[in-house]
Amino acid sequence: MHYNPNRPDHTPDGTPIDPVEAETLAKQLHGNYGPEAAYAVAAEAALPSTKYEQEIARGLELGLQGADSIVDRSIPTFSRGELPHFAGINTFLKAPYVEDVRRCGEYDVAVLGVPFDGGTTYRSGTRFGPQGIRKISALYGPYSFELGVDLRESITIADLGDVFTIPGNIEKCFDQITKAVSHVYESGALPVVLGGDHSIGYPTVRGVAPHLNGGNLGIIHFDRHVDTQETDLDERMHTTPWFHATDIPNVPAKNLVQIGIGGWQAPRPGVKVGRERGTTIMTVTDCVEMGIEEAAQRALDVAWDGADAVWLSFDVDCLDAAFVPGTGWPEPGGFLPREVLKFIQIIADARPLAGIEVVECAPPYDNAEITALIATRVICDTLGCLVRSGHLPKNS
Repeated sequence: MHYNPNRPDHTPDGTPIDPVEAETLAKQLHGNYGPEAAYAVAAEAALPSTKYEQEIARGLELGLQGADSIVDRSIPTFSRGELPHFAGINTFLKAPYVEDVRRCGEYDVAVLGVPFDGGTTYRSGTRFGPQGIRKISALYGPYSFELGVDLRESITIADLGDVFTIPGNIEKCFDQITKAVSHVYESGALPVVLGGDHSIGYPTVRGVAPHLNGGNLGIIHFDRHVDTQETDLDERMHTTPWFHATDIPNVPAKNLVQIGIGGWQAPRPGVKVGRERGTTIMTVTDCVEMGIEEAAQRALDVAWDGADAVWLSFDVDCLDAAFVPGTGWPEPGGFLPREVLKFIQIIADARPLAGIEVVECAPPYDNAEITALIATRVICDTLGCLVRSGHLPKNS
């Protein structure tokens, strides 16, 4: 939805603004804003602050009123909430940790970590991905200026902790991951999966597919690598998830669209499989030359063609290696952050998603946590656009 600065009569999710408030807001906006900034400034004025006020009250109740010398009486003695960003126990965006996973359906979004790198074929470390993403997510607040969305005010998010993975057995790990994602998806919460290497793409999709009443599941896959060969080093590794995912009867290969593929790390057996099965590949150059908007629309057309739901799988190495040093197979020539974020926003704005996974973040190789930061940003922008377009909460 595009904001009209001359008539600011709706919030980003389409909720009408009181006419008097709208008129007042219009008078406040001068003509020197850029179009996106005008939208952002007007949208912020329409956002509620109810959940923020509840968080403050909860912090004072559970964390004790701050010391007498503290002038700001909204500050508790013990940190309980967003601030300070460097304090607190690490959950994603400081969402509540829900130990009883049977309650995940009470939330709009359920975050789960998959600390697994047993499918890695070069350098390991993605088992620490969920920790790294959660840690740097504390840097973020719930409000996005450009998107005009406050996640705290619009949806509920739970962090379920991590799947119990089995380091020495990839197939048992797959079974654990499938059961976890299946549980979350069936509950009605949107699964947000923090990887982990990309081998988890197969069991995550396998966890969603049975719940579509026979309908098809499409996949939008951001990566520099095709990941479509049958085996690697005699096993189902992080180079093989989409061969096995598209063997699932209601996950047809024609609905797999792969974005950003290229460089010197795309094994020929995987390219052959994609060609034979009819998958769709768009390189970085394809996307940049046709324009991100057109490329995103093509990805949506392919993934949603006859599909009832679409799974978003985002490998951080689709970005240029300069922006993602903390990954197992960095490759120069990938996307710029602003390009990939625009792509993600268009996809999330278009239609509801079945869920999202962000994989291949390896904190042991990360410089200044910038890889974990882009992983967090992709998730936040996805959720923000799902909210902005009315796809979240699901009962909206």
